[in-house]
Amino acid sequence: MEEKTPSESIVEMTEMILPNDTNVLGNLLGGRMMHWIDIAGAMAATRHSHKTVATACVDSLDFRRPIRVGELITLKAKLTWVGRTSMEVKVKVFVENLKTGELTLTNKAYLTFVALDEEGKPTPVPPLLPETDEEKKDYEEGEARRNARLNKKRARL
Repeated sequence: MEEKTPSESIVEMTEMILPNDTNVLGNLLGGRMMHWIDIAGAMAATRHSHKTVATACVDSLDFRRPIRVGELITLKAKLTWVGRTSMEVKVKVFVENLKTGELTLTNKAYLTFVALDEEGKPTPVPPLLPETDEEKKDYEEGEARRNARLNKKRARL
């Protein structure tokens, strides 16, 4: 399989926060945010693998500030690490000040997806070829997160 760069997997998704997306305080529901993060991540993993993907793990999700009704958010998803059948995706969420255009990072998540064949079995994906220093760092950190997950899983057995 031919290697692909992280930039080939980039997905950008924009949403306006509506009253139906919020809690009684007018802040975006955490579950709605997690839903959008999962969708953006799955699209990036599908773009890389050209396969159906399933969410295998949400490694971390940070909530840094509330997002309020009427605000505009942009989710940016990009592959950070690839194994034989699994792919790690970093999704960053930015809120946009509609008066100034300033973007503020509000959430960040790392998710792992597994590529599936027509029978629902894990299937190989193209290797990832990090190009920039940041992508190389993301790749190393992604591999470390994978190893930590595997060690934790082994410890439970």
